[in-house]
Amino acid sequence: MTSATRRLHFERHRTDRIGWLRAAVLGANDGIVSTASLVVGVAAAQSSQSTIVMTAVAGLVAGAMSMAAGEYVSVHSQADTEKADLDRERAELAADPAAEARELTAIYVDRGLTPELAQQVSEQLMAHDALGAHARDELHVSSALAARPVQAAITSAAAFAVGAALPLAVAAVAPMASLLYWVAGTALVFLAVLGAVAARTGGAGMAVGAWRVTFWGALAMAITAGVGTLFGAPV
Repeated sequence: MTSATRRLHFERHRTDRIGWLRAAVLGANDGIVSTASLVVGVAAAQSSQSTIVMTAVAGLVAGAMSMAAGEYVSVHSQADTEKADLDRERAELAADPAAEARELTAIYVDRGLTPELAQQVSEQLMAHDALGAHARDELHVSSALAARPVQAAITSAAAFAVGAALPLAVAAVAPMASLLYWVAGTALVFLAVLGAVAARTGGAGMAVGAWRVTFWGALAMAITAGVGTLFGAPV
């Protein structure tokens, strides 16, 4: 064996980032879009700057708590489902391991292995970690994609607060006469940067990521500004 073949082969994959990256991008995007839209809508209704800033602060706090609660509940539901499936699989393995081995063999045959090789793979994997093999190949549950409710809740709340703080800061320092335009313009820049960074972190195209996030943010702000102008009251 040569030194080249003995050398360890390392690869960097991004699937282990899915949990926190999804929560962080969702939180920051919601923080920017909802707070900027709130500020734009209130500004379009001819409110005072102090009212606009206080509205944005309230939106930041309420939104962060809402994101944390929503993410925790939804991701915990996923975790409960995964646990129930694993418990059921554990019971089936204890009751009829031979049937479970045949089930795993059939999965590998469907993926392209010969029946003989599929049986050997199934036997070896089950001897090593039967539940882990069925979790991964039958239930599609893995450590990288497993639901983590607390992580999702904390990440979403923190990301929302950071995202919401950006239009809030602009609203606090921008001239009242042009506050609406300052908030809307900078929010689009923030969204474009967020989309590009998120796409880069996830291994996707930065331009597409930036455009996708910016488009929906601009649409949300435009609709909110229209409502504020139409009704002439905070929305």
